[in-house]
Amino acid sequence: MISFDLTGKVAIVTGASSGLGQQFARALSEQGCDVAILARRKERLEKLAEELKANGHDALPVTCDVTDEESIKNAVKTVFDHFGHIDILVNNAGVVEYSKGLADHTTAQWDKVLNTDLKGVFLMGREVSKIMMEQKSGRIINIASVGGIQAGPSQVSYFAAKGGVVNLTKAMAGDLAPYGILVNAIAPGVYDTEMTHNDLDAPGSLVLKNRVALKRFGREGEMNGALIYFASDACTYTTGQLLVIDGGMTSML
Repeated sequence: MISFDLTGKVAIVTGASSGLGQQFARALSEQGCDVAILARRKERLEKLAEELKANGHDALPVTCDVTDEESIKNAVKTVFDHFGHIDILVNNAGVVEYSKGLADHTTAQWDKVLNTDLKGVFLMGREVSKIMMEQKSGRIINIASVGGIQAGPSQVSYFAAKGGVVNLTKAMAGDLAPYGILVNAIAPGVYDTEMTHNDLDAPGSLVLKNRVALKRFGREGEMNGALIYFASDACTYTTGQLLVIDGGMTSML
């Protein structure tokens, strides 16, 4: 019998103070999961935690900067000490920096994006995997992007980082498979979130929309099915994979 029920499971979601992170935390909680929500903005996390607790499951807000190794170690310890186990990690925290082009993209922009979007996935995955290896089970879900398989102008560091996440997912899957830990990635297309909302009517965004087979951007909740599959016991033989959920954008010429 295929089960998507997550009752009794404990999940960590990074970047949970806004956007897709909040959506992922809600989806996991609604499926029965206790959720540790991590981000830098504690006040936002506390508000979300109260909302999630209304589902009848625990929610733990933890301040964490995924660019800081000690912050990650402390956050993972806090979660483990509170729940006693960690079953699911959703590596969602991310940023993007824009520039006119390669020549104008600063080293500071590069470091900010690579440290958050790639190094943060590595560090969080490494620390949580130590616990999962002892448990001989676990699910790690990295949030990549269509920008990890195709690129364009003005966001060189973002495309580089997300491309790294795609291959890092495969490498992590190989290392962790002997311990019963499955590692997969989701590549969202363009979604209407707090980070993107004000730019969705920009000329460049409209060009992207016209490339989407469904002729619209993603809506809240449209990645939840993939998330729950990768997190649940329905997923037992899928690892090192990338699932693109972009309305068909990357399937168009």
